[in-house]
Amino acid sequence: MNLDQYLPVLLFILVGVAIGVIPQVLGYILGPNRPDQAKNSPYECGFEAFEDARMKFDVRYYLVAILFILFDLEIAFLFPWAVSLKEVGLMGFWAVMLFLGILVVGFVYEWKKGALDWE
Repeated sequence: MNLDQYLPVLLFILVGVAIGVIPQVLGYILGPNRPDQAKNSPYECGFEAFEDARMKFDVRYYLVAILFILFDLEIAFLFPWAVSLKEVGLMGFWAVMLFLGILVVGFVYEWKKGALDWE
């Protein structure tokens, strides 16, 4: 087995890790470190925290956040398709129409189940 072929990949990984780690180390070493009571105090929207940080959130918050991410990512798939619409032809058009149909069915299902309601 010839390991010379993996040298560029290993070099790429090492350079990537170095680019991520070196600025953090330099900032830690060269940056000022003068903590005081104001800097170490909890800060939340301009005033002191009034509840425990470990309080439970309503499940609906997480459900709406997950649905937003899901539908947002689905819509992100439409941008490359719109750019290459002429190249994909009629078959690509109908494939995306099927994709959008499934997306709309899922959205209507979530709407009817009340997943988007706050009350």
